[in-house]
Amino acid sequence: MSAWPTDPAWRPLYRVGAACAALYVLLLLIPLVLLGVAPQPPLSGGTAMLDYIAAHKAVYLTEFVSFVGLSVPAMVVFLALTVALWPLNRSFAALGGLIGIASEIVALAYNSSPPSLNGGLLLLSDQFVATTDPARRSALATAAEGLMAVSNAVNAAGILTALGIGLISLPMLRGIFPRRVAWLGIVTGAVGLVCEALRDLIGAWYLVYGLLLPLWFLAVGWRLSRLGMTQDAARSTAHSTLGGQR
Repeated sequence: MSAWPTDPAWRPLYRVGAACAALYVLLLLIPLVLLGVAPQPPLSGGTAMLDYIAAHKAVYLTEFVSFVGLSVPAMVVFLALTVALWPLNRSFAALGGLIGIASEIVALAYNSSPPSLNGGLLLLSDQFVATTDPARRSALATAAEGLMAVSNAVNAAGILTALGIGLISLPMLRGIFPRRVAWLGIVTGAVGLVCEALRDLIGAWYLVYGLLLPLWFLAVGWRLSRLGMTQDAARSTAHSTLGGQR
């Protein structure tokens, strides 16, 4: 079992997983910074939304690409963790990896994210600006309101991501990853399930999960980077982690 995570064949995957964890955090931070310094899209009103996009297209597009695009590196992180944790508990490693990757596929399929970020709204905004027909503009505004409702509603992707994090963190209690990283993942998963399911009710409390999520990705990314080092260094890292948990 001890030879599995430090097998040279897996080192490139661990290194890519570590890089993707860092990319995930970067893609998460970019829109969060913009949320604090740039005008934000309205949460209701189709006309207001389409006017906003026309006036702030660069900001809107950056936030949209970042929030939706971070699902891609997240899938790689879940895959790398599944491989690393496979010998410790195949059931939870497989379940956590499968649910985590599936959640990101679902997120990409939705092609939307709060606050009011949706690829379809970009097209509607262009059409809204290009026409002067009141009936046409009214129809476009109505369509925009529908897409906004879909974008801001609770969806399965966020809930499944939290569940995947919690499940794949359970095998970490048995080694390879420090126990503090394992417990961080378990807590992040549990808090995330509640925050995602009750997002419309808890308001600013959602920020608790918003802080835990990048911390977890940074923690697992750092450990994956250690496993992705040279064989001797990676074996020393894995063995020291196992020894410290006995």
